[in-house]
Amino acid sequence: MSGSLQDQLMNMGLANKKQAQAAKAQKRKESNKAKNTKKSATAEATESPTEIARKEQVARDKALNQQRLEAKKKRAEEAEVKQLIESNTVDIPKDGDIAYNFVHGTTVKKLHVNKELQSKLMKGLLSIAIYEGSYRLVPTAIAERIHKRDPEMAICIEPTGETNPDDPYADYEVPDDLMW
Repeated sequence: MSGSLQDQLMNMGLANKKQAQAAKAQKRKESNKAKNTKKSATAEATESPTEIARKEQVARDKALNQQRLEAKKKRAEEAEVKQLIESNTVDIPKDGDIAYNFVHGTTVKKLHVNKELQSKLMKGLLSIAIYEGSYRLVPTAIAERIHKRDPEMAICIEPTGETNPDDPYADYEVPDDLMW
């Protein structure tokens, strides 16, 4: 009895030629499938050092570009705030006889203004902006735009027309010339 098991089974009449070919095809498919999965698993698991280095470099470049974009955006906002303050500053007279007190951080600061500027500040038409270490008067609409870009640059934004409906003193108006 020499020959393969397949030949022996065919000679005895237990298997026919069609079954033998189907068994060979099935065995070939399984072996090819096993080879392909091994190749893909090893290819994914073992990336070359140059590929790893390239991926790390791409990640570093993306982070650096993001930082540059943020810095550029911040510089543009600072330039816009500077331009808004410079172009919309209301001149404060040198001979201001009325001291207008306001809070900056935790301290109370004083700004000498005239009667007209005092009334505009109290009505909320003007607000105070900080520019190069000094205080400037700007219209409230401009101060709100500055405050959106840099909250540290605009202070003393007075609410306009907002009254509390539960306020028992809402009917009583505070006189403009009241001095504390």
